[in-house]
Amino acid sequence: MRTAIRVAQQFCGPPNSANGGYACGLMGRHIEGPSTAILRAPVLLNTPLVLIADKAGARIESEAGQLIAEARAAIDVVLPPPPASPGLEAARLAASGFPGFSRPFHPICFACGDQLEEGFGLRAFTGQLAGAPAGVVAGAWTPNPVFADENGLIRAEVVWAALDCPGSVAWVVSGAGGGLLGTMTCEVTRRPSAGEPCIIVAWPLERSGRKLVAGTALYAEDGELMARSHQIWIGRAPVAEAA
Repeated sequence: MRTAIRVAQQFCGPPNSANGGYACGLMGRHIEGPSTAILRAPVLLNTPLVLIADKAGARIESEAGQLIAEARAAIDVVLPPPPASPGLEAARLAASGFPGFSRPFHPICFACGDQLEEGFGLRAFTGQLAGAPAGVVAGAWTPNPVFADENGLIRAEVVWAALDCPGSVAWVVSGAGGGLLGTMTCEVTRRPSAGEPCIIVAWPLERSGRKLVAGTALYAEDGELMARSHQIWIGRAPVAEAA
């Protein structure tokens, strides 16, 4: 299958490129079971692109054939076991500590932008979970019906997007700073229904130089695990101080 696509400005992460989780999910939705998506270059917004899905997986290319991103079935990848759901009320309380509320973060990001209205952005805010180790963050998220398909289920790429930024927030809260998503492995076992209260949890896994590894999970109100991910973020290079 070869499809011409164009990612609208609405789905941005950085100002000029797509939210990483959303871009990964555009490919992952064509792969049965868990899949690993790798971003090779920024997925530019409002730009003609090509999505190719076949037996080998899926990929996004430029019109000229340049590889931008690719995804494959995650056959040998072990997804990290997530912490138990903290419950909806604890998640709501944690979300009030989202770092973007107190200092600039990514105010226009499709997933976690606090300047976007409900139904345009996801407003998936997470903050330090009370009583949990440093960096374990949580938040409550109720998916808007505008992001649902004809069956009333939230589209897969939107679920991937909701699981994206919390992984970075986990490292921001831990004091390591944020970064850019490089690789995301995700398993969606059940897509939430429009208007269904959900709980997002994220936690830091390991750090190696500029490489930051995180896990994220999506729960139903009753504690059912609906989706989870393993992420590799590339932290920003240190800025040299002026002499």
